[in-house]
Amino acid sequence: MSTRLRDGNLSDLGAELDNLQGLGVDLIELSAFDFDLIIGGRLRQSQLKKILDICGGREVPYSVHGPLALNFMDIEDRLPKHFQLLEVFLDVAEALEAKHFVLHAGMTMENDPVRQRDAYLRQREWLFKAGDAAAARGLHLCVETLFEHDGWIHTPNPCQLAKELAAIDHSHVCATLDFGHSYIKLDAENRRGDLVAECAALAPYARHLHVHDCFGRQDDMWAYTDSERLALGLGDLHLPVGWGDIPWTKLMDACVFPAGAVMNIELNPRFSEDASECLKATRILSERIRTF
Repeated sequence: MSTRLRDGNLSDLGAELDNLQGLGVDLIELSAFDFDLIIGGRLRQSQLKKILDICGGREVPYSVHGPLALNFMDIEDRLPKHFQLLEVFLDVAEALEAKHFVLHAGMTMENDPVRQRDAYLRQREWLFKAGDAAAARGLHLCVETLFEHDGWIHTPNPCQLAKELAAIDHSHVCATLDFGHSYIKLDAENRRGDLVAECAALAPYARHLHVHDCFGRQDDMWAYTDSERLALGLGDLHLPVGWGDIPWTKLMDACVFPAGAVMNIELNPRFSEDASECLKATRILSERIRTF
């Protein structure tokens, strides 16, 4: 289960880890993108020491979620900056003895097919380099499925991401299959009914799974509060498993994952009182997982 720091700093990280361990989780994903670890591309050693002190000595392994801003489909001139940021975060993940590092799939503002193709080629080149950097640190780079938001024009759907990972063909570049993100992405393509088939296509590359529920609806209606958005079932809600309409049983029956794939729950903090219920539902799902 992922950490969610309600104060936006490290003051409650220890309590959050205590709480997650108390629930009985097998792995904790650290939301390192929100830890103020890096300033201007440089690692804050004092901040890293605090995190290592808080995280050390616990009988639970970690995965690390990198910055959401990392984007290897960005324009060429910015890609070295993205890579520099990635390398520093990979150092952090190595220090935490993590085995999985999550980063989002690329996004582009281009709607021209030729320029989109060029963006994919850039992502292939830089993800291969990133795979080498991850392998040197004993990490798997897990590229997460997304949906378009905040004005972005295009990001790969699960089938497209599977094709890209096949083309990259790097032993340490794999996928994070986020079921909710994938559902919303396919809704935007008017292909909601293809969710199971799309996820099954990406599953052989998915060493890391993000588990949370939603209704696969784009956040395309005005709502005044998050509670109203919840009432309408809009957007990336990060609900407990079973609250939305993701067809979990069909997904588990259709997907075959690499051995050792991790199911990580990403729960909206407003539903923290229901975390135990969500964990139980996810454990039931995990019993249906098939691997190769």
